[in-house]
Amino acid sequence: MLIPKVTSETTLSNSFLGSTKQVCVVSRDIYRTMDGLIKLGIGPWRVYTFSPETCTDVIYRSKPSTHSMRLSLATSGDMLWEVIQPLEGPSIYTEFLDQHGEGIHHVAPLCEGLTYDQQVSKFESLGYRSIQSGTWQGVVPFSYFETEGDISTTLEIFDIPEDYDLPEPEEWYPAAPPEAA
Repeated sequence: MLIPKVTSETTLSNSFLGSTKQVCVVSRDIYRTMDGLIKLGIGPWRVYTFSPETCTDVIYRSKPSTHSMRLSLATSGDMLWEVIQPLEGPSIYTEFLDQHGEGIHHVAPLCEGLTYDQQVSKFESLGYRSIQSGTWQGVVPFSYFETEGDISTTLEIFDIPEDYDLPEPEEWYPAAPPEAA
C-alpha cells in the first residue's frame, strides 16, 4: 500500500472524503428508533416508503432488486439522520440485521468537488465495489460501497440536486412542523 503524504493537520495527499453528511441506523422497528432519537432532540421525521414505485434501477449485489423499506429522515444541525426498516426482499439492510443486529449501518461523507459519477469511479479505483444502488424519485442517485472489511462500516454516496426539494412525506413523526402543517 502506498502511504499518502501528510499535507496538513487534517489532510492527506489522497484525501477526497469530507465532512459526514448522513448517519443511518437500521432498525427492526423504525418508530421505536425514531422515539429514541426524538428523546435526544432529533426530529421531526419525514417518513417514506422506498419501493419499486419510488426507486428505479435498483441493483443489489450486481442483480436487479425489488426490495422495499420504510425510511425516515431528520436534520439536526448540518447532519442528516436516517432510520431504515427493511420490509420485503433481500437488501444490504436485511443482511446487516442478520449479521449484526440493529445499529449504525452506514455513513455518507461529502466528496467536495467531485460529481456523483466521479465519486463512483474514485471508490471503484480504490477497489470498493457498489453493493447496492439506484435512483430515488427519478432524481437522486445513490450507491453503497463494500467498505466494511476495511473500516467496519459501509459508505454511501448520493447526489441531491441543489434545487431539489424533498417530496412531501407520507407521514411526519411525531408531528409536522408548523410550516408544513
